[in-house]
Amino acid sequence: MPAPDYYELDALLTTEERLTRNAVRAFVEQECLPLIEGCFSREEFPRQLIARMGELGVFGANLHGYGCAGMNNVAYGLAMQELERGDSALRSMASVQGGLAMYGIYAYGTEEQKARWLPRMARGEAIGCFGLTEPDHGSDPGGMEARARRVGSEWVLSGVKRWITNGSIADVAIVWAKTTPDDEIRGFLVERGTPGYGAHDLKGKFSLRASITSELVLEDVCLPASALLPGVVGLKGPFGCLNQARYGIVWGAVGAAMACYETALDYAVHRVQFDRPIAGFQLVQQKLVDMVTEITKAQLLAHRLGRLKDEGRIRAQQISLAKRNNVGQALHIARLARDVLGANGIVNDYPVIRHMLNLETVNTYEGTYDMHTLIVGRDLTGIDAVR
Repeated sequence: MPAPDYYELDALLTTEERLTRNAVRAFVEQECLPLIEGCFSREEFPRQLIARMGELGVFGANLHGYGCAGMNNVAYGLAMQELERGDSALRSMASVQGGLAMYGIYAYGTEEQKARWLPRMARGEAIGCFGLTEPDHGSDPGGMEARARRVGSEWVLSGVKRWITNGSIADVAIVWAKTTPDDEIRGFLVERGTPGYGAHDLKGKFSLRASITSELVLEDVCLPASALLPGVVGLKGPFGCLNQARYGIVWGAVGAAMACYETALDYAVHRVQFDRPIAGFQLVQQKLVDMVTEITKAQLLAHRLGRLKDEGRIRAQQISLAKRNNVGQALHIARLARDVLGANGIVNDYPVIRHMLNLETVNTYEGTYDMHTLIVGRDLTGIDAVR
């Protein structure tokens, strides 16, 4: 079944953008979908796919040089769309690897740090994670308790980070901490195996079960001066990375919504009740129309955002609006699709309940729906409703 494209958005794409989307779509359909339900059930990420994702260029795809694909931002967005059409865990892994970890090194690192890490990370040979969120500090990262203090020429880090995608498999973690005694927020590269640094997975999730989610513990971790990311001070650093990843989420949510809509449409056309397909009933048609309407609006938002990003005119508040809308509507679409499928909507014979559960997390991480509401509200009114 072709993906929904009610407003002929394909006509606005370049050949390269379509080829990128089609290549990632084929990868997801042929290599990811046969594995993902099992991985979701077992709470594990399909790590055998990481090398192939590297070959496709989805890690740091919109970065230039250092072995990165150098795609434009619409092509990159379409790649994220197709990954999340498979499962949010696939797009999350790529978003954290490229939008958070690789971008952090790319934007704020030294030339030596970039040359060491980025080519290997682009190929999927080295994995990165992003240590910002803490057990008691999510929406307010400025309240972080992780500390970094100077001891001679070294830095000593202590703290706990939680809800960290890729954490336990990461070769390098970008950890954000407040320096002592000046309380400046700085980023550090912490390598796997460094004494005092450990990661363990958080189990028992009902959402994003195929994603590796970890807690990082740093107990007097000694780092050389070369571990510091020198190019930024303050929350501007992690927020810059988060904007990169949120942009990918804007597109990824469209993919999850597409998967739910396509499943619901196919089911409604073939499911016969009262002697005819349920697609012939008005209430079911209303649900399908609502779904394709919101998908179309989300597609147009994502496309325009990508063009603005390529032109260097994007604003963080525009990303917030699109993340808020597209994820919120994708979750609404997943719930409508589950309703269309009835009892079959809650079993793993169909992907709808998996997407619906995943989107509960996507609606929360990297800025909750409510926080993005307040970001846009502040932009419109000039009044900060958070503090």
